Amino acid sequence: MTHDIAQALLDAARKAGADAADAMVIDGTAVSIDVREGRLEQAERAEGLDLGLRVLIGKRQACVSSSDAKPEALAEMAARAVAMAREAPEDPYIGLADPAQLAERRDAEGLELVDNSPEPEPEALLDDACRAEAAARAVRGITQIDQAGASYSRRTIRLAASNGFEGGYARTSRSTFCVAITGEGTAMERDWASESRIFQADLPDADSIGTEAGTRAAARFGSRKPPSGRFPVLYDERVSSSLIGHLTSAINGVSISRGSSWLLDAMGKAVLPDGFDLIEDPLRVRIPGTRPFDAEGLATGRNPLVTGGVLQRWVLDLATARKLGLDSTANASRGPSAPPSPSLSNLTLTPGTASREDLVRDMGTGLLVTSLIGSTINPTTGDYSRGASGFWVENGQIAYPVNECTIAGNLRDMLMRMTRANDARPYLSTLVPSLLVEGLTIAGA
Repeated sequence: MTHDIAQALLDAARKAGADAADAMVIDGTAVSIDVREGRLEQAERAEGLDLGLRVLIGKRQACVSSSDAKPEALAEMAARAVAMAREAPEDPYIGLADPAQLAERRDAEGLELVDNSPEPEPEALLDDACRAEAAARAVRGITQIDQAGASYSRRTIRLAASNGFEGGYARTSRSTFCVAITGEGTAMERDWASESRIFQADLPDADSIGTEAGTRAAARFGSRKPPSGRFPVLYDERVSSSLIGHLTSAINGVSISRGSSWLLDAMGKAVLPDGFDLIEDPLRVRIPGTRPFDAEGLATGRNPLVTGGVLQRWVLDLATARKLGLDSTANASRGPSAPPSPSLSNLTLTPGTASREDLVRDMGTGLLVTSLIGSTINPTTGDYSRGASGFWVENGQIAYPVNECTIAGNLRDMLMRMTRANDARPYLSTLVPSLLVEGLTIAGA
């Protein structure tokens, strides 16, 4: 069905007067269950199509989206897109891929992105949510459960373009989560646990997820502000990927082509400590972020962004690559209602040899961050400030939980003062271990 709709969209675009076009069709099913106090609070099921059409007239483009696949609706959609494109400003860098650039592989065979076992019954999701909630509530010190739920989704994605590309694949997801609270009134603290897998058989037991949420929340009882000053900060594995995310945002082709990145002059220079590699691999098997081709039909593959600490390349789609006089790195991503833009998937920062506990011991006195709140990041200078909570460490041991503090520094300096742990979880799309950063400014008590 998605094939027929995608081709019908392209045919409609041609008839409406488009010089070129590409179409995206997403056919999805999603089911979610939320519980409270052991009873069903909310159940949702969504089934439907998301259609996206991009048309090009010369160097002008426009995107439209819809959920109506009737022939007359597709014709109207194409006519509207062409009318919009004729009024759009010219952009000399837009355009479809040359046929010689297109990926040969146009499905996800062998990548294990789909669990073909039966869709779970709502009763099974309800049971998982209730078990997670009950397990969290059973943890000593938990006063209430904020949220608990379970979900399932299956999506089929089809991309077709007038340059001859057509490909598609499906993916499934099964998830359970729980958010627990300790304390009362203004002294309440919360924490969470959530697990998601492609294959239902890989998902951890709901009881263990709830217990983890309760244990994490209970450990936060009695949180207070830490002292102010310059201290080492250890980013727990749950939040450490945010640091690498700031780096990848700064090397995104959109920021670079606009000249608005704090890493604008960093190509071929050290951006991480010696020995650090940052690799994108969109073809990892059984991983949620895996994709066999990008949103412009180019073949994805292993992409070394940083090698030995030295920046090797920008993150580019076709338009940003043309603007910079480079080749696309096959990083185009898009939804039905927007044109392609550069985006990464399946990142791995090479791990160290120390455990998180080793880094806690070695940091002496400082802050272990388990949650980040808001952010103020200057995109042109890399100045960094974020709200945080976690645990205060004294003499290499966790002393007490902390909240309501701010950590600040400059990302270019911070990234060069990192020490890696070895605790990245192998089933995640982004594999970044706990990271110890020396000499950050903490504003607390």
